[in-house]
Amino acid sequence: MLITQIRIYPIKSISGRAVDTAYVHPWGLDGDRRWAVVDHQGDNLWLGEYPRLLAVTAAERPDGGLLLSAEGLPDLEVPPARGESVPVGFSGLDRAVLAADEAHSWFTDLLGVPARLVWLDDPARRSIDPAHGGLPGEVVTFAWDAPLLLTSAASARRLDEWIEEGARERGEPSPGPLSPLRFRPSVVVDGLVPFEEDGWREVRIGGVDFRVSELCDRCAVTIIDPDTRLRGKEPLRTLARHRRWDGKTWFGIRLVPRTLGVINVGDPVTAR
Repeated sequence: MLITQIRIYPIKSISGRAVDTAYVHPWGLDGDRRWAVVDHQGDNLWLGEYPRLLAVTAAERPDGGLLLSAEGLPDLEVPPARGESVPVGFSGLDRAVLAADEAHSWFTDLLGVPARLVWLDDPARRSIDPAHGGLPGEVVTFAWDAPLLLTSAASARRLDEWIEEGARERGEPSPGPLSPLRFRPSVVVDGLVPFEEDGWREVRIGGVDFRVSELCDRCAVTIIDPDTRLRGKEPLRTLARHRRWDGKTWFGIRLVPRTLGVINVGDPVTAR
């Protein structure tokens, strides 16, 4: 088994970018989801409700700021966040640091609702929710439930086959393969049998060890096409048919680092 893709999401809920290598911190990949877009109460402006967030790309600047881009808006250089600390509505975290005012205006224009950009100054302050497999001392950025999400290319191919079979049964046109980016993975692996990852307890990627905290239950974000930002029925319709138990649908596994270090596309993956 090998890593075929690594993805970083500088701001929670925006489009990610592929990288060839990444450093693994206790809270996740370097540069991953240290920023988030919230409303004036500090609650997360969720991608499932605001798919326009997928139009945003963010490049990290050497000084710790960001360069934001989105179709229809001018590019914006955001300096390092040095604003006041404000309340936020993330489990295990009470406060985050405001970005510059121009970033708030930019996201407000993008989404059409009052928005603010915040930065997690110290990700070691946010603990992983025990309800999602977190153990004492384990921490995470603005990613919801674990530092990394691993998906399998083999499982994605099997899901595409199920979707194709369902379309034929209903007399519908072939939908073609779904973009695996709907699942917003941190790492994608290939070289295993479909859904083999369900039974993993520990994973080693290159020289870095992880534990599997839980399987990943899937939400409405997956029905948004990352290219068109339009909603459909897949893959939740098909996952509900083939991968539903405990009242949820499942795809991918959540990982918590046990050791630190660099992972690379092409690294071997072992699991047990």
